[in-house]
Amino acid sequence: MTIRIAVVPGDGIGTEVIPAAVHVLQHLASRHDLALDLVPFDLGAERYLRDGTTMPPEVMERWRTDFQAILLGALGDPRVPGNQHAVDILLGARFQLDLYINLRPVRLLDARYTPLRGKDPSDIDFVVFRENTEGLYTGIGGQFKRGTPDEVTIEAELNTRKGVERIIRAAFAYAQAHGRGSVCMSDKSNAMRHGHDLWRRVFAEVSAEYPQIESFHLYVDALCMELVRAPERFEVIVTNNLFGDIITDLGAQLQGGIGLAASGNINPEGVALFEPVHGSAPDIVGRGIANPLAAILSVGMMLSHFGHADLDAAIQRAVQTCLAQGQVTPELGGELSTDQVTDRVIAHLR
Repeated sequence: MTIRIAVVPGDGIGTEVIPAAVHVLQHLASRHDLALDLVPFDLGAERYLRDGTTMPPEVMERWRTDFQAILLGALGDPRVPGNQHAVDILLGARFQLDLYINLRPVRLLDARYTPLRGKDPSDIDFVVFRENTEGLYTGIGGQFKRGTPDEVTIEAELNTRKGVERIIRAAFAYAQAHGRGSVCMSDKSNAMRHGHDLWRRVFAEVSAEYPQIESFHLYVDALCMELVRAPERFEVIVTNNLFGDIITDLGAQLQGGIGLAASGNINPEGVALFEPVHGSAPDIVGRGIANPLAAILSVGMMLSHFGHADLDAAIQRAVQTCLAQGQVTPELGGELSTDQVTDRVIAHLR
């Protein structure tokens, strides 16, 4: 089967690291007889500044019906007020394509890169299932008497039984399929007693169907403390949109920085979107020093999603070798360029 992949380099260093990831993907495809159809899409700040286009409805429909995956670079440009193009592209894809699983692996590949003293790769190896289509990021709310001393703003959190149950089930299914022994659910039900009570009840019901998997609950503030104190406690974490956003950035730092953080936005019955989670970094654009490793690791996640876990593991080993040998960009303390790091990854894959 040919895997059709929409490629959107995005803005800033996205236009440098996504081509690097595509280069790695094409190398693996040629060596392992993978049938890929990579289709570029002109979307991002440059397109918006040129003709005002953010996310054409017909493109979204093509992604829904004609593609199995999307490879997306960072979005964000100071020339675009409010970064409306980024909202329409990324959040538009999440909601319109129902990419309800935000999957973030947190795996330490080299102990020298974690800020936690005394921790090694076996201590930091967990995944976060972040609910991606509900919570506080739906834009429900409003402003009253804006700009006056009496201004009132409301931001409403949305939780549905369907949304909560499917992300919790996805977390347990992953744990079972990958030999993970525990699932931790995190909320703030002691303070948010309505929506997060739903999370507690559904978690208890679903966990009862998986008696072989340890299930436990932590309030999100306690979870953040425990991730710093004892990250080895965790194998799979499931939580809501806002908390997942925060927890995964903490996890990125534990594994060595945002430049090593890959992610997937997944609808198991539809298209999936993969992206490095770092920003567009306009201050270093064009200097050739952007770190491509998160984008390359995201390509590994994509391959694993399509049944090629062996190639994902090979990419992780190649990146691990680069880290061990100091073959990295200045962000990680090295002296290599984006292209040089990419070449090293490919050399280790050989």
